[in-house]
Amino acid sequence: MAKTKKTPMRMCLGCREMKPKAELIRIVMNKEGEIALDFSGRMPGRGAYICNDKKCAEKLKKMHGVEKNFSCSVEPSIYEEIERKLSQNEQ
Repeated sequence: MAKTKKTPMRMCLGCREMKPKAELIRIVMNKEGEIALDFSGRMPGRGAYICNDKKCAEKLKKMHGVEKNFSCSVEPSIYEEIERKLSQNEQ
């Protein structure tokens, strides 16, 4: 009997729904405290996930999701960059 491979699930910081990891975009904070979007999913550092959806990015900004998840202060420009890159990626 062949084993079926389990799909890794992650929670979106915006909508708080569990979705397959492959459908989400990773937000990563490296050792230096820099935050970036990781489309490859392979950058080193602590990761969090968000849907590839502008509504989720808006919710993330409203709830200060990045600050809460990484326990650090984040400049508003980080949220603007996330929204901009997600809108570029949707096209």
